[in-house]
Amino acid sequence: MSYPLLSLAIWIPVAAGIIVLSTGSDRNAGLARILALAGAMLGFVVTLPLYVGFDTTTAAMQFVESSVWIPNFNIHYRLGVDGISVLFVLLNSLITVFVVLAGWQVIKRKIAQYNAAFLIMSGLMNGIFCALDGMLFYVFFEASLIPLYLIIGIWGGPNRVYAAIKFFLYTLLGSLLFLLALIYLFNVSGSFSILEWHDLRIPQNAQIWLFLAFLMAFAVKVPMFPVHTWLPDAHVEAPTGGSVVLAAIALKLGAYGFLRFSLPIAPDAAHELTWLMIALSLIAVVYIGFVALAQKDMKKLVAYSSISHMGFVTLGFFMLSALSVEGALVQMISHGFVSAAMFLCIGVLYDRMHSRQIADYGGVVNTMPKFAALFMLFAMANAGLPATSGFVGEFMVILAAVKFNFWIGFAAATTLILGAAYTLWMYKRVVFGAMTNDPVRELVDLNRREFLILALLALCVLGMGLYPQPFTEVMHVSVDNLLKHVALPKY
Repeated sequence: MSYPLLSLAIWIPVAAGIIVLSTGSDRNAGLARILALAGAMLGFVVTLPLYVGFDTTTAAMQFVESSVWIPNFNIHYRLGVDGISVLFVLLNSLITVFVVLAGWQVIKRKIAQYNAAFLIMSGLMNGIFCALDGMLFYVFFEASLIPLYLIIGIWGGPNRVYAAIKFFLYTLLGSLLFLLALIYLFNVSGSFSILEWHDLRIPQNAQIWLFLAFLMAFAVKVPMFPVHTWLPDAHVEAPTGGSVVLAAIALKLGAYGFLRFSLPIAPDAAHELTWLMIALSLIAVVYIGFVALAQKDMKKLVAYSSISHMGFVTLGFFMLSALSVEGALVQMISHGFVSAAMFLCIGVLYDRMHSRQIADYGGVVNTMPKFAALFMLFAMANAGLPATSGFVGEFMVILAAVKFNFWIGFAAATTLILGAAYTLWMYKRVVFGAMTNDPVRELVDLNRREFLILALLALCVLGMGLYPQPFTEVMHVSVDNLLKHVALPKY
């Protein structure tokens, strides 16, 4: 008997979130926390058989589930994963466990609602990675905005309402164009099946319009230059858990959309507009790297570094080679680990000092040596140091870029210098030097809960950096199959 593993991965966190929500007021905070952690861990455990039982020799969708949802419009509840999507389901479910643990003592009000929002969002994001029906994808894609909007708007900083509304409006505008593209594809094919859309023969001018509609929806989510301005505001105002999920998972949704929709459905347009996508990606990598150098707020600096690293992802996708696409996918997973760890480290400091300003720190290593050691590892991974996960994807994309065009490769490689500059500049100012502020002298090192979270993330970062094969072997066949679709003319 085969179990509906994908449905379990989606609906267990959602059901757990509803149960946690039902605990009510903060009088039951302890119960809410325990139920949230149990739900998050169960949600992660049910995703493990997806990796263990995954067949790396086929490009076909696996663990497929299908049933009619809205028969009048040929809309199905159809789920499946391939080598591109399966790793993101695991990453999302793992990060949710860390987020619940990270907010254990930090969140003091509306604890049940806070944890429920993350659990429900985790299930909805798994739905995005598993959906094989266009309308089902769209429903999950839009629904996942709501918990994140609430997390920023309720538990965020002083300007949280402004940041939440800006985030919502940016992403909603792009999504409306995405809906128009889905309706066009339904009219052409009579179906909402994403896999059927991959085989459609669409005129080139229609492909261009489709590609631009997809670009508006997914570029905002990545976010690509110039629609990136909502991200630093959202990160700065979001609570630590919100920043972790936003960087580690939410940014991946747009990049994943390019692989599911833009490239296989409109391949001729992708070839035609490669220059645009590469140009926008390089601007993100280089220009945003310089912007990160100028930041005084730690969260803002890491937020801009996320935009720069995601520029690497879109650069890899649109060079359209197996090496570049696989490198971009590895970079996405690595960025999930590293950005989550960086924001958690900043959260640890903020919980103690209630400041994210780099100038307010200095000499932290004297009072928090364990924290300083782990923060050093994550800073190095953020800068792309060999033997960390941050190096693997960047190296693969730069190698592919040099083969594609030397000067594009040269421009992309500047991120290694810029990444080291802004990350190590921040680390030096915060961790080393003399203790000039009294609050720094009173800092307490990591407690067991914080150490456990950061140590597990450190193992992920080092494990992937030293031995990336378990990640890359899963995606080979699916990436080759995707590139076959992109290579075929469809008009």
